[in-house]
Order: sequence, then C-alpha cells, then structure tokens
Amino acid sequence: MREGGAVAEALRNTVDLARHAERLGFTRFWLAEHHNMPGIASAATSVLIGHVAGATSTIRVGSGGIMLPNHSALVIAEHFGTLETLYPGRIDLGVGRAPGSDGLASRALRYNSAEDDFPRQVAELLAYLAPARPGQRLVAYPGEGTNVPVWLLGSTTYSAELAAAVGLPFAFASHFAPALLDEALAVYREGFTASRYLDRPYAMAGVPLVAAETDAEARRLATSALQRGLRLIRGEPIFVPPPVESMDGRWSDTERFRVESRMEVAAIGSPETVRQQLDAFQRRTGVDELMLVSDVYDHALRLRSFEIAAEAILRPVSK
Repeated sequence: MREGGAVAEALRNTVDLARHAERLGFTRFWLAEHHNMPGIASAATSVLIGHVAGATSTIRVGSGGIMLPNHSALVIAEHFGTLETLYPGRIDLGVGRAPGSDGLASRALRYNSAEDDFPRQVAELLAYLAPARPGQRLVAYPGEGTNVPVWLLGSTTYSAELAAAVGLPFAFASHFAPALLDEALAVYREGFTASRYLDRPYAMAGVPLVAAETDAEARRLATSALQRGLRLIRGEPIFVPPPVESMDGRWSDTERFRVESRMEVAAIGSPETVRQQLDAFQRRTGVDELMLVSDVYDHALRLRSFEIAAEAILRPVSK
C-alpha cells in the first residue's frame, strides 16, 4: 500500500498489476500472508488469490507464501483445493514457517512455534492434496486429488533442506533477506531427492526491482523502498512513501547498513542497467525463476518498472 492510499486502492492496483504482468508474459503472480502490518493488505491471502485469479485468465496466481504454522493444514488444503477447482492449472501454494506478523498477532493466530512440527505440517498438507487413499476417513473436500503445486519458501537453509528432502521446488526470499541465498541454494541442490513432484531441483529467488528510463531516475524512485525498509527495522507502519532526492540525514550508519543489506541483490536502473543486473544475478545463482518485487510509489511508474524488466528478461545480455 502507498502512503496516503486506501486498502481499496491497493487491491485495485493489485488486480491491475496482475493483468499488466499477464500481458507482459510473466507466468506467476504471488501474494504474501502478513498480519497486523499496516502497509500490506494481503492478510486474507487465499481470498485475494481468488480475486486476482478471477480477474486474469492465464497467469498462475499463488501464495508467496502462506505461513503454515498459523493454520490447520486441512483448512489450507480446502482453500487451495477450492481455488484449483475454480481456476484449474493456475494455482500455486507456497508455504513458509515464519509467522508473517509480530508477536502479538502470532499469539492471536495461535501460531505454532515448534520448529519440529513444520515438516509434519508440510507432509500433512501434501497428503490432503493427493488422491485420497482407500479407507481414508479425513479428506480435504475440495482439495483431495487436486495436487496443487506446493513450494517451500525460506530465508535460511532450513526450508532448503526440507525442500530437498521432500523433493519440492524451493523459493528463497532474497528480495528482503539475501544473506544466505548462495548457501541455501547449494544446500537445496546438493541434498535434493527426486520425488513424484520433481525429478530435479527447481529454484526461485526474489529480486527487488526499480526500473526507470535512466539510472538516476531509478535511484530516486528506489528511495521509496529504502524508506520502507527503514520503517520496517524501526517497527513503524510500512506504507510505501513518495521518493525523496536523497536519504542523507534520514538514517544512521547502522540503519543504512541494515537497509542496504536487505537490498543487496536489487536490480535498480535504466533498461540496460536492469538487463545486465538481472542477467548477472541469474547466471551467478543459476535459479530457474526470478520473482520480482517493486516498491514504487506511483502506480503507473510501478507498471513501467515491470515493463522494463519484461523487456530485459526477453532480451537478455548476449553471452
């Protein structure tokens, strides 16, 4: 959500962005579960996924992710089984183990903080989405037999290890926590076990994106993301603020380091700069897909940012 905007505006812009991404040839549009977080309006994640899927026609729509310890695996299987039934072949279910909220909201959600329970929850979810076994008494209906693709999400090596062991695709949250990206990808690839879901490792990485007509304009627009990151580490509401000419005097050295560390893999610049940055990132990491996140204040400029990225991906740097 942008500073000064309303929830209704943010939801309209979300649909508009999804349609725009579909026209540009992007293949996925994911929404994340967050609670008690003014500035992010996707708390009812499965509801919003259905709204976006209903407003588009071909792009896959999914969660990036559902925070599984907040929920019953049965309920999530039912929600996403319903979505898959309504929009067959277009729903993704990315799951993570963080609360997606603060401590107060976690307690209200009855968040299960037991780390050892997460693999069991994932196994339970996969079982509910698979065809029911003979005599199975508890069935996700709808959900049973839909085989909604499940991704494991993470910002450490924990989910990388689990995704490798179960044979699931893995998405790393490098758009806000890039520090362990290379280590997590290595753990995932080296430990991967082929499964009925995948026969080889398949990885995605998040990339912050701010693309504009010139490098200077992109750097100016990127101050919205920097200010938002600063508000996050200060525990303030994270509405996307208007850009500023300079961040000088707005943060301490420690705050600057923390915020810029979160943006370490960002693609910020003109069309040619962004093309080179995205190409270099993909070559370095070898990921199969990029998930782009663009915290640009002006909606039209945010749409343009994705247009530039689409052009960069379709016409990568020559090898």
